[in-house]
Amino acid sequence: MAESTVVKQFPFNWEGTDRRGKRIKGKTMAVSETAVRSELRRQGIMPAKIRKQRTLFGEGKVTALDIAIFSRQLATMMTSGVPLVQAFDIIGTGNENRAMQKLVMSVKASVEGGTSLAESLAQHPLHFDDLYVNLVTAGEQAGALETLLDKIATYKEKTESIKKKIKKALFYPAAVLLVAFIVTAILLIFVIPQFESMFQGFGADLPGFTLLVINLSLFVRTKGFLIAGGLIAGVSAFIFVKKRSAKFRHFLDRAALRLPIIGAILTKAAIARFARTLSTMFAAGVPLVEALQSVAGATGNIVYEHATLRMKEEVATGQRLQRSMEDSDLFPNMAVQMIAIGEESGSLDQMSAKVADFYEEEVDNAVDSMSSLLEPLIMGILGILVGGLVVAMYLPIFKMASVVG
Repeated sequence: MAESTVVKQFPFNWEGTDRRGKRIKGKTMAVSETAVRSELRRQGIMPAKIRKQRTLFGEGKVTALDIAIFSRQLATMMTSGVPLVQAFDIIGTGNENRAMQKLVMSVKASVEGGTSLAESLAQHPLHFDDLYVNLVTAGEQAGALETLLDKIATYKEKTESIKKKIKKALFYPAAVLLVAFIVTAILLIFVIPQFESMFQGFGADLPGFTLLVINLSLFVRTKGFLIAGGLIAGVSAFIFVKKRSAKFRHFLDRAALRLPIIGAILTKAAIARFARTLSTMFAAGVPLVEALQSVAGATGNIVYEHATLRMKEEVATGQRLQRSMEDSDLFPNMAVQMIAIGEESGSLDQMSAKVADFYEEEVDNAVDSMSSLLEPLIMGILGILVGGLVVAMYLPIFKMASVVG
C-alpha cells in the first residue's frame, strides 16, 4: 500500500527572524528538527528556537467533525486559487489534532507522489467513505474539483449538523435518567440503612410503603453486584449481537422508527439525509443508479438503506424514482411529489436539496419541541423517585408524631 511508504512527520513549533529582521513564529510538519531548520532557511527565515510539539493525550483521533472542517477549508482554499499541495500543507500544519495532521500530511505526500486526490483519499477508508471518494472522482474527471469540494463541504456540514440534532434529542433525557438512577442508588445504599437502624428502636409497626423501600434497599445492598453484573452483561450482549446480526439491526432500526416522538425525528432525519445525499451526488453528475448506491449507505437507518437499494434495482430496470419511492411506503407524499417535479423538470438535484432543507428544518423544530415537552416529564420522574424515597422514610416519623400528639 502506498500509505505504508509515507515518511512519518511531526509538528514543530518554531521562532525566528525573516529577511527584514522581523521576529516571526509558526508551526511546520517535518520528519526532524534538521528538516525544519533547512526548510526555514530555504524560505529566508533564520530559526532561533525549534521545539517538537508534544501532546498530553497522544495523537487523539479523527472525528467526522474534523473531516467536515477539513472539507470546508480545502474547498475555500481551492476556490481562492491556492494550489492543492499547498492547501494540504496549510491545513495540516494549522491543525492542533495530531491524528488529523498525520492524516492530512499523508494525503499530501500521496498527491505529491503523483497519485490523484480521489485515490489518495481512498487509501483512508475509515475517514473518507465511498461517497466522499466518488464525489472527488467526479470533480476531477469533470475538471470542476473546486465546485465539487464546495458541495462536499456543504454536504458534510449538513449531515454533521443533523447528527448533532439527533444526539441532542437523545442525550438530555438519557443523562437526566442516569443521574436519577445514580441518586436513587446512593439513597438506597447509604441513606436508607441509617433510617432503618433508627426505626428498629421505635417498637411499632412500620407503614407498608416504608417496609417496601427498606426491603428494596436490602436487596440492592446484598444483590447489587449481581444487578450491576447483569446490566453490564446485558449491554455487552446487546452491542455484540447488534454488530454481528443484520436482522437484529433491522429490527432495532424499524422499532426505533415506531417510537413515539423520537421515531418521527429519526424518520425525518433519514429522509433529510436521503435527499441531501441524492442532491449532492446528482449535482456532481453521478448517474442516478450509481448515486442511489451511495445514498443507501448515507441514510443512517438500515430500513431506509434496504429500501433505497430496492429502489436502485427498480430504477435500473427503467422505473421512475418517484414510483419506487411510493412503492417503498417510507416517504411522505410531499417528498415524493417534490422528487417527481424534479424528475419531470430535469432539476432533481435542486428539488432534492429543497426536500433536504425542509426536513432538516423539521428535525430542528422537532428536537426543540421534544426538549420542551420532556423537560417537565423528566423532572417529574426524578421528583417521584427521590421524593418517594424521602416520603417513605419520614412516614413513620409523622405517624409517631401524630400518636404522641
